Amino acid sequence: MRLYSLLAAAKINLYLEIVGDRPDGFHELIMVMQSISLADRLTVRSIGVDSIRLVCHHPLVPKDHTNLAYRAAALLVERFPGVMDKWGGVEISLDKQIPIGAGLAGGSSNAAAVLVGLDLLWQLGLTQGELQALGAELGSDVPFCIAGGTLFATGRGEQLDPLPGIEGLWVVLAKYQSTMVSTPWAYGTYRSQFGHSYHSEFGARRSQVKAGPMVAALTHRDLPAMGQQLYNDLEKVVLPAHPQTAQLRAIMTELGSKLGALGTLMSGSGPSVFTLVTSQAEADQFMAQVRGALPDPDLGLWTARCLPTGVQLLEN
Repeated sequence: MRLYSLLAAAKINLYLEIVGDRPDGFHELIMVMQSISLADRLTVRSIGVDSIRLVCHHPLVPKDHTNLAYRAAALLVERFPGVMDKWGGVEISLDKQIPIGAGLAGGSSNAAAVLVGLDLLWQLGLTQGELQALGAELGSDVPFCIAGGTLFATGRGEQLDPLPGIEGLWVVLAKYQSTMVSTPWAYGTYRSQFGHSYHSEFGARRSQVKAGPMVAALTHRDLPAMGQQLYNDLEKVVLPAHPQTAQLRAIMTELGSKLGALGTLMSGSGPSVFTLVTSQAEADQFMAQVRGALPDPDLGLWTARCLPTGVQLLEN
């Protein structure tokens, strides 16, 4: 039996600015994204029939073509005709740890891991750039999830440039389990409310922001300045629509200021909220304080460290 096991790291957004509309219907974005150690585990293994099987015991995870992990395998089958004749079909086993509908790129990270795993399983010999190009066809976050680390992203999120890493830092993540936010809804609502403020000169705007305070803080590893520059345009529409998440962010911000945390922000389209701290001990202490302030059993809490990579291959 041939198989590969991989970890698919979640991501957080340290910075997310919506610049304007693109001709392809997506938004032009400026982002700083970071991989974290909260991860799903995927195993891809050869099976004797020419098919794609997705196995996952999480009740909210679809097992068909609507799942990005399934679509990643289907894309490779389409682009490499005869691969199943040579190697057989594939079973993808998914152990889901990243919360769903959380703004943490869980689905994108799964697709990234499948692309990397099947490249190995089927001996396709693809470069990281080729894998990322395929990933961009599946979703805007997939190329980042393949590479991971700390990256500056433009376009719709698929154009990536490296930044100095912050892998020594930790995050405390919080999300009400029953609250999920649709990414298309978040961006569509932002467009309807703030489309009048979109910038038309994408190139000039990119250059201006790329040399901006967040990137400068990361370049100089000025952690307090980086914490002050945490920013997410989507908070403007998600937090008013989800007052419980808005309250969570406010409480985490207040507790973080007392603890000396670096900063608090909603990740991506939400509703996950994270606080950046400088050590695991601070993360554990802060998580306990959040739990004490909000003893709601529906509130999920996690600690994770910042990672220098995205998809990780495990020893089998």
